[in-house]
Amino acid sequence: MPRAIQISAFGGPEVLRSVDLPVGEPGPGQVRIRHHACGLNFIDVYQRTGLYQNPLPLVLGMEGAGIVEAVGDGVSHLQPGDRAAYAAGTPGAYSELRVMPATQVVQLPDGIDFETGAAMMLKGLTAQYLLKKTLPVEGLQPGDWVLFHAAAGGVGLIACQWARALGLRLIGTAGGAAKCQLALEHGAAAMIDYTREDFVARVKDITGGRGVKVVYDSVGRDTFDGSLACLRPFGLLASFGNSSGPVPPFAIGTLGPKGSLYVTRATLFTHIATRERTQEMADELFDVVASGEVRIRIDQRWALADVAEAHRALEARRTTGSTVLLP
Repeated sequence: MPRAIQISAFGGPEVLRSVDLPVGEPGPGQVRIRHHACGLNFIDVYQRTGLYQNPLPLVLGMEGAGIVEAVGDGVSHLQPGDRAAYAAGTPGAYSELRVMPATQVVQLPDGIDFETGAAMMLKGLTAQYLLKKTLPVEGLQPGDWVLFHAAAGGVGLIACQWARALGLRLIGTAGGAAKCQLALEHGAAAMIDYTREDFVARVKDITGGRGVKVVYDSVGRDTFDGSLACLRPFGLLASFGNSSGPVPPFAIGTLGPKGSLYVTRATLFTHIATRERTQEMADELFDVVASGEVRIRIDQRWALADVAEAHRALEARRTTGSTVLLP
């Protein structure tokens, strides 16, 4: 019987348990996929702890790649035997085999291996919608400064490269000299080590006191106020994660005196709600990877059975680039 990693209660990494789960035939609009690799993302931590709640018991994981074994009625873009990858709105990737909606599953090009496919979908599509769709009211033009927190992580390293390809000057933050150097090697125009530097002061220094047009912030509570202070007038703070904890309530009236600022809470799954939009975004991601402008860096590999240790490393900020779990 296929194995999966399931939680029956919210909590720390210790709640992750390996279980046998039966997997049946796909129903209408569904596909059955046998995973060769799945991705690790901070949203998995949010779901494990209950910050983002789902019904229990729950198999975690939002990103994977493998071989299509069967398709249900109404699925025409995939066939048994296809290589496939996905970033899905429904958890379940921490498994050897799963049945899932086919909407967000796409064919994986032959030139991209399964580990890269599992590492790139959620993170790459996130970088894509942030840099191409989540824009300040004045837009972004080549030469503009943007700030990207956690620039040495999976999303961050992709964003560094993609921003460079777009002609943007990305200022990144990371913890430690090694992580800062890694982001610089992947296209960041400047890096700030938040363990020894005030990132607000450094952003103002780098930009000649003007600030940036947009801040992409997946850290949350610890960076929110500082991120607002880094924005130029009419700038946008795009919050897309909570690795330090959720952002507390704030007075919207403070945005006016700070420069008529904008704030949004963005999520990938709004952008990939339809099969057509998912395919369009995936094609753009595959193209930029195939061109060499963006390379997917996998720095950690764990057996799926060791996923608890992977979660501990991710939460302790001991990872760089992407992490894959191997069934």
